[in-house]
Amino acid sequence: MAKQVVPESARRRRRPTQRGTVLSEALIVRTALRVLREHGSTGLTARRLGAALGADPSTLYRYFAGMDDLTRAIGEELMGRALDTWSATGEWRADLRALGLAIHSSYLAHPHAAALTASRVTGRPREIAVDETILGIVRSAGFPDDEAVRLYHAFIDLSLAFAALDAGALALTQEARAADEEMWTSTYARLPAESYPHIAATAGLLAARMPHSAYPAVLDTLLDSAAAQLAAARSADSP
Repeated sequence: MAKQVVPESARRRRRPTQRGTVLSEALIVRTALRVLREHGSTGLTARRLGAALGADPSTLYRYFAGMDDLTRAIGEELMGRALDTWSATGEWRADLRALGLAIHSSYLAHPHAAALTASRVTGRPREIAVDETILGIVRSAGFPDDEAVRLYHAFIDLSLAFAALDAGALALTQEARAADEEMWTSTYARLPAESYPHIAATAGLLAARMPHSAYPAVLDTLLDSAAAQLAAARSADSP
């Protein structure tokens, strides 16, 4: 039988924890992000989180139905932080690009949490607010609903896919990440042109570009395509 989650209004402890703090959902999520940063995506356990909070691990189940529920709350927090740093200008392409970059940046700030949550749908309020914002931007731009949903789908999946990919690299040890990046100069740049003419011709450019995320460039490609489609539709509707 699933554990009953106590409503938010009834979750405050009568006594502070061993460290003199009063637990809240927000505090648990912030502490979980710290545990993930220190111990990695496999290191987040109820026991370790309870120790970090100075509370019995069972106390966590007053706030979350289980560790999977906590995982969704962590994903929601990353989405919410992205929205908190973003502001609308009224120009749909610029707004969508800025929001995409904010989402990507929010997840990369916590790479282990990103690896754990980027593929999840939380259904929680702050994530819903991001989805509502994206759909509002594209529908207000004039995209019909079927195209608005198609663009929303491509946009959010692209943002989260690159967040997971780039976070995976950041989650590596510094030594492993450096070794991967060095491969472009230590191996690719030394391949013989007779066998690999295209790699040899572009080796310097590859070495300069590949250690960086392709997300901004791919995001621009998506938005350019959407803008061209919108312009074509408006032109077709013009008398």
